[in-house]
Amino acid sequence: MKNPSEDQGAPAVESTAGPERSAQSRAAHPVPPVHDEQHGTRNRVARSILDHGPSTAAELALRLELTQAAVRRHLDALAAEGVVEPREKRVYGARGRGRPAKAFALTDCGRDAFDQAYDQLASDALRWIAQSAGGGALGEAAVAAFARARLAAQAKGYQAAVEAAEPEDRTQALAEALTADGYAATARSAPNPQLGEQLCQHHCPVAHVAEQYPQLCEAETEVFSRLLGTHVQRLATIAHGDGVCTTFIPKAGAGKTAHRSGERTTKTTTASASTAGRNPA
Repeated sequence: MKNPSEDQGAPAVESTAGPERSAQSRAAHPVPPVHDEQHGTRNRVARSILDHGPSTAAELALRLELTQAAVRRHLDALAAEGVVEPREKRVYGARGRGRPAKAFALTDCGRDAFDQAYDQLASDALRWIAQSAGGGALGEAAVAAFARARLAAQAKGYQAAVEAAEPEDRTQALAEALTADGYAATARSAPNPQLGEQLCQHHCPVAHVAEQYPQLCEAETEVFSRLLGTHVQRLATIAHGDGVCTTFIPKAGAGKTAHRSGERTTKTTTASASTAGRNPA
C-alpha cells in the first residue's frame, strides 16, 4: 500500500476556507515538520532491519507498506549517516538471471542506537574478572565460568516455555522467549529443511562485549543445546561481524538420513559448542 506522504517530499496539508489559518487553528491542529516525519520513518526502516535482519528495499517496502522508491531514499540517507550498509544478499540454491538485489544491514553505529547495555562497564568487569584470576588461561576460564553462570540464570526463564512446547515447536518457543528479552529472534527452516532449522537472533545487546570475550557466545550456544536437547552449531554471530547470529539445530535422525544420501553433515550435526562465536572454516 502506498503512502502518499512518502512519495512526495512533504505531507499533504488541507486547504483552509480563509487566506490563512488563525493562531487558534494552528495551535489546535499543528502541521508536523517534514523533517520529523522523515526521521520517524527512517527509524522504522532501521528498526525493521534490526528485527528481521539484512533486508532488500522490496522486503522493507512490503513490511512497512511504503513504496520502494521511498524506502530507497531512506536507505540512502541512513547509509550516508553510517547507520546501514549494503551487502550482497545470500541466495540459497540456483541463482536467477540478473544482478542480485542488495540487502541492507545495520552497521555497528546503527546497532549502537538501539543498544542500551553498558558496554564499557561490562568490558571492564570481565577484564577485572580475568585479571583477578591470574590472566592467561586462568583468566579465560574465569570469564567462561562467569558466562555460563549468567546464561544458566537467564535460561531459567526460557526453560518453561521450551518444555511446554511440542518437540517440533521448541525452536520457535525458544525464539519467542529470546525476543521477549530483546534478541529479535526468529526460527526458520534451514536451506535443506530435511536436515534441521535455524535459530536467528537479529539483535544482540552484548555484541560489542562478545567481540572481546567470545566466551559469552560459547556459553549461549551451550545453553541452547541443553534447552533443545541436541547438539547445535553456531554458524554466524553479530559479534564476529555477521548481520545475524545464526544457530543450526538438526532434526532428530537427520544425520542418518544425510549419510544414506551421501551428504557430508559431520560439521552440522556433531559440532560442539566450542565453535560458538566463530564462523565455521
